[in-house]
Amino acid sequence: MLTVRNLLKKFGDFTAVEDVSFEALRGSVFGLLGPNGAGKSTTINCISGLLQPTSGHISVAGHDNIKEARLAKMSLGIVPQELAIYEDMSTIDNLRFWGQAYGIRGHVLESRVKEVLVTIGLGDRASDLPKKFSGGMKRRLNFGCGIVHRPSVMLLDEPTVGVDPQSRERLFELVETERSNGTCVLYTTPYSEEAERLCDSVAIIDHGKLVIQGSVTELRAKLGARDVLQLRGSFPANETRKGMKSLAESAQLDLEIIALEADSLTLTLSSASQHLPAVFQSITNAGGTVTETSLRSPNLETLFLLLTGKELRE
Repeated sequence: MLTVRNLLKKFGDFTAVEDVSFEALRGSVFGLLGPNGAGKSTTINCISGLLQPTSGHISVAGHDNIKEARLAKMSLGIVPQELAIYEDMSTIDNLRFWGQAYGIRGHVLESRVKEVLVTIGLGDRASDLPKKFSGGMKRRLNFGCGIVHRPSVMLLDEPTVGVDPQSRERLFELVETERSNGTCVLYTTPYSEEAERLCDSVAIIDHGKLVIQGSVTELRAKLGARDVLQLRGSFPANETRKGMKSLAESAQLDLEIIALEADSLTLTLSSASQHLPAVFQSITNAGGTVTETSLRSPNLETLFLLLTGKELRE
């Protein structure tokens, strides 16, 4: 339903997206996961036609998004990170406007608008102005404007930024409804818990390049049973490395140093909670100290840390 092949986008000498390829299927949610500035929005903008790729190929519902730009755009529903609603125009008129923009008219438009109002939970606010709405309600209307024309492919660019937990849950339900209706959803987010909740497949992107992609189950399996242990304090580099290597060998531990700085140490370690005393003793023997400890179970965020050596939300 959505195919991206060898996408490259440059702005002068700066490469925002480099050699990105993936496929998203009908009736599925494909997550594009990465920190701010990773290239997620640039990829979305190339797919939507707001930006022209430097090179590569994009197909939307079987239509080349450059050679068949109009057909490709008609197949897309876009829910941008910045709200694309008119706050001084009523809820129902916002939906009518976007439906007309995609060529829907007459009773077909009115029927679809009423249906979307119910779907997004704003049926009783049809005549109200969005400027009176909460952030979550505006996000739901933004979502409704993106689905009023029944798109085959939806692009959702960080749709839950700045909304309360209840509104976030409602948006999740809207995404799941679209998936069950057979829509192909491309969902960008910096939040691993959203990707794990919603996505069938995920691609992790960093500095404009794909780091890894696969189903959520496949990506979790790459971590195995390893936890991520993050320590703050003081860590003499050479002595700490030697101490961790010695501990791993003597206790036969699946231990790996992911990042080591003068004031921080990040390890992956199976059943880490059971081995904390030995880790702390090794650091003490190396002349270091521990002032703060954080232990995380395996998830997509810890996988990103494992692959890149940094936090997903940095």
